[in-house]
Amino acid sequence: MPTAWQLLLAGSLLLFGGCRVSKPGAVEGEMAKEVKHKITVGGKDDRNPIPATEESIADGREHFGHHCAICHGLDGQATGVPFADKMSPAVPALSSKDVQDYKDGQLKWIIENGINPSGMPAWKGILSDEEMWKVVDFLRHLPPKGSLGIPEVYREEQQEHEHMHKDEHHD
Repeated sequence: MPTAWQLLLAGSLLLFGGCRVSKPGAVEGEMAKEVKHKITVGGKDDRNPIPATEESIADGREHFGHHCAICHGLDGQATGVPFADKMSPAVPALSSKDVQDYKDGQLKWIIENGINPSGMPAWKGILSDEEMWKVVDFLRHLPPKGSLGIPEVYREEQQEHEHMHKDEHHD
């Protein structure tokens, strides 16, 4: 029968050593990426029925700005999103090779169904199929990082924060 010291030691080891959360290593990250690309994300064979025209890209950018920019920034690269790198997993730059390697149908599937267990929500029933395909058109034609500024909600917060600090220094 274990002694109180043995139980205390075992419990301490589990608490302080075995339950630690850490960022996945390179091998784990690569495996997760491969599983997502090849197994869990559907839509690989679905083709985008909306040609990527200036109009469809602009429409996609507008929908993206309303629904996606809160996490992905206006440019799809998390510009100005204060929590983007603090999420687990971090909000990806949508211009990255990992994201751009998805087929159009997979990107639409992700928009429609979300990704669990991440912060990516499902937009099915909120955006129409046509709107989702236009967002895919925008994702294929993202602007340079930072070129669209930061989402309005964060700009307002940033200005308020700067104003508060300015007032503190004048007291």
